[in-house]
Amino acid sequence: MISYLEGKILDKNEKFFVVDVSGVGYRIFSHSGILEKIPENGQNVKIWTHLYVREDAMDLYGFLNKEELEFFEILISISGIGPRSALGILEVASVSSLKQAIVSEDETFFTKVSGIGRKTAQRLILELKSKLAKTVVLEKGGSFKEMGDAFEALVALGYRQSDVRRVLNELPKDMKSAEAKVKEVL
Repeated sequence: MISYLEGKILDKNEKFFVVDVSGVGYRIFSHSGILEKIPENGQNVKIWTHLYVREDAMDLYGFLNKEELEFFEILISISGIGPRSALGILEVASVSSLKQAIVSEDETFFTKVSGIGRKTAQRLILELKSKLAKTVVLEKGGSFKEMGDAFEALVALGYRQSDVRRVLNELPKDMKSAEAKVKEVL
């Protein structure tokens, strides 16, 4: 219904931001990784959006690129995963990492997200694996277990999930072991 919005940032906090489009303020929910990239108040922004309609509310969810929006829409199509859980999943890792975790059937990658249990993670993997298998090629010698182990170790050391996700995604692809990833980040 509302594909994207372009306007000025009026306000932002840890859960949503408000965009002024021709005198109308739209409250747009997103995850911390995106909220950190949203410009300061008064700056222009273009946001890809999904309008989620419930019986008692209509909420907008916003993303900086179309790929993340499309993956969000795929996630919420799965029984047991609502928009808040989908945002939590997208906050943990990049879309490409999430797709590879699905293809490699890494349940623990998803159970780290608040509100996603083992059964929901299994359902997510089952429903999406066949769709993604053709488009995702696992890194040669790479493993999401190592990425997940490094993520968990850094979060356990007190780092914020969004910071850990960003830093791990910036590491060289040839760095395979969890220990090497953690040492490099520290």
